[in-house]
Amino acid sequence: MILADSNLIIYSASGKYPSLASWFEVNRPAVSAISLVEVLGYHKFKGEERETLQAFFEDIIILYPTKEIFKTAVELRQQRSLSIGDAIIAATAICHNLTLATHNTDDFKWIETLNLSDPLVV
Repeated sequence: MILADSNLIIYSASGKYPSLASWFEVNRPAVSAISLVEVLGYHKFKGEERETLQAFFEDIIILYPTKEIFKTAVELRQQRSLSIGDAIIAATAICHNLTLATHNTDDFKWIETLNLSDPLVV
């Protein structure tokens, strides 16, 4: 199973990467609850775009942080500078044994226990 990073959701909604829409349909990834906050909380999304994203989140598996995820996120942040959101998303993938799909692989490649993929790289 795959955990999709927030950037893939935003890129897919932008329409600039048409292949991502089919990637989401084929792979049916889960997302972290942090992505829900990052994406729906983005102040520039308005009207139809926001409604499309809300429908997206209603039709996808959302994984909420647990004590184990928070513990792992803390351990990651103790090792290297990492945003809170990225730490929780990475920890979610690690704790659920999921591959993290992201276009920002450089932000995570130092985490040895994390499997990464970038659906935008062919």
